[in-house]
Amino acid sequence: MPFVLLLFSILLFAAEPIKPIPQKVDYDKQKAALGKILFFDPILSKDRSVACVSCHDFNHGGADPRPVSIGVGGKKGSVNSPTVYNAIFNFTQFWNGRAKDLNEQLEGPLHSPVEMAMSKEEIVNRLNNSEFYKKLFKKIYKKDQIEYNMVKDAIVEFEKALITPNAKFDRFLRGEIELSLDERKGYVLFKRLGCITCHNGINIGGNSFQKFGSVIPLKKAPKDDRYQLTKNPADKYVYRVPTLRNITLTAPYFHDGSIKSLKKAIDVMAYHNLGFHLNPKEQELILAFLRTLTGEKPQIVKNDAQ
Repeated sequence: MPFVLLLFSILLFAAEPIKPIPQKVDYDKQKAALGKILFFDPILSKDRSVACVSCHDFNHGGADPRPVSIGVGGKKGSVNSPTVYNAIFNFTQFWNGRAKDLNEQLEGPLHSPVEMAMSKEEIVNRLNNSEFYKKLFKKIYKKDQIEYNMVKDAIVEFEKALITPNAKFDRFLRGEIELSLDERKGYVLFKRLGCITCHNGINIGGNSFQKFGSVIPLKKAPKDDRYQLTKNPADKYVYRVPTLRNITLTAPYFHDGSIKSLKKAIDVMAYHNLGFHLNPKEQELILAFLRTLTGEKPQIVKNDAQ
């Protein structure tokens, strides 16, 4: 890279509120490979009807294309499943931030009666009754019996690997390519309107709690917001800001999966959190920018049919 371009890229990094995803992260490949098998296996659900991948479609940006997910016995969840892609970069997990990290987050779906409905004991017993899993776990963890913490450890290691680097915007930030005129205009508008206030950092979100309807309140009742945890009235309609990475792949939008169109979602958010509707040209420019945020499919799942 020419010195002038390198210097420009360094200065751009320092000034920009969005940071590119690293092109790779460190993780244990053996544990991640085992975690991947577990992630795809319905053995971890009570009636063996769903797996982790059932609600995190790797061809749908790591999210669920349904407004709410379907768990054991056909039971429905209450909110849209967030993407598992780049979840390692979130400062908390779940829409209301009730889990501090991926390890703690995993407890939710495994034990929820409307998701996988399994106890720790059931998980361990099932896996220890499988010669296939006993052999895999012993090779990695060097123990004859599978323990619950080993199961979580393997799945979390797999989830660490689910990063989507080298989006067009990441490459632009690194000084490797240019954006089109509309993409650049969209990014400038994104910052000028104030979207960047909440959607910033490496995950372009996922690093703060904000109120949905901060300017023009929502009329419908909130679902699974921060208030459910804190009981502080100020936390009604407050959610962890979702990542905008791969946003064109992860419809439907918002915590309740109520909006199917990204263009509509942009306008709804502008109305409730900025106080006005965007005109069609502004919507198209913002869309042009958001399309540059689609990264590469994680290497660990790139060749899967799922």
